[in-house]
Amino acid sequence: MAKKKKAEYEHIDVGTNSSQSEVVLQSGEQSEKNETALSQRDIEKLIVTVRGQQVMLDRDLAFAYQVEVKQMNRQVKRNIERFPEDFMFQLTREEYNSLKRQFGTSNTRGGDRRALPYAFTQQGIGMLSGLLRSEVAIETNIKIMRAFVGMQRFIASNALLFQRLDRVEQQQLENRHRMQQTDNKIEAILDKMDEQSPKLLPEQIFQTGCVWDAWAYISNLVRSATRRIVLIDNFVDDRVLSLLSKRSEGIPATIHTRYSEPFLTDLKKHNEQYPTIEFVQLPHKNHDRFLIIDDKSYLLGASVKDIGAGLCAVTELAASPDTILEMLK
Repeated sequence: MAKKKKAEYEHIDVGTNSSQSEVVLQSGEQSEKNETALSQRDIEKLIVTVRGQQVMLDRDLAFAYQVEVKQMNRQVKRNIERFPEDFMFQLTREEYNSLKRQFGTSNTRGGDRRALPYAFTQQGIGMLSGLLRSEVAIETNIKIMRAFVGMQRFIASNALLFQRLDRVEQQQLENRHRMQQTDNKIEAILDKMDEQSPKLLPEQIFQTGCVWDAWAYISNLVRSATRRIVLIDNFVDDRVLSLLSKRSEGIPATIHTRYSEPFLTDLKKHNEQYPTIEFVQLPHKNHDRFLIIDDKSYLLGASVKDIGAGLCAVTELAASPDTILEMLK
């Protein structure tokens, strides 16, 4: 099977000076048309259904990762044994034309426009993440995985609504004279689905074992900071330092925590390589943990390093950050 796929990839132009190592984008390198990272909402729009599976086309993946299609496909070709049929497959001409008709686009973004694109399933994209190691690719892959999981949950929780949509579409074909009435029904159903879509709330509760969801939520809070980040937590380790390194350039970060030699050693090594994180020793032991992002205060139900390991909540407080910081003295 690997040999067969390798033969199928022969149309890809592999440069004679291409490196055999993983793709690592140089600083400031971006694709021609994608100057800013895509949001998770944008990525969800790139997920299509082919052969009953949710997939992303190679051209859309390259666009999201901010790499050239050929560059990405070269890595796949060199590691073709990692991509069986249920990880990646090439669209037929009929499938490709159907997608173009469905979305009203020629889908000529990047790559060899004469060649039929390859579709990557969720498993295939997960495998691809091990080959593309740039910071943009890593962050984008997290968004893609969350988009797949979110869409699967959404479809599962709205199965009855989708069945109703199918019935409405059948009635639409059989009763052309009722087209306007049917369109109104579809619009009402879609509005209802939008109302039921999961939304980020000021209060987030994470079940025991939801480490990834909780960690991703805190990471998004850190990335959202535009002025400052302050963490008040009795127990901090190198994982927390790594988390705070996700903040935007120029955003100051301060950790109020208890004194420990191992932590100070980790902090010193971190600050030698990354933007400085300030350390302030807590004058006394605190029961609760707090995260301050700009002018918002969040109460953390667990230390950041353990977030999601047990049932916990993250709650936005009405109290101002200055009120909390004043109480530390």
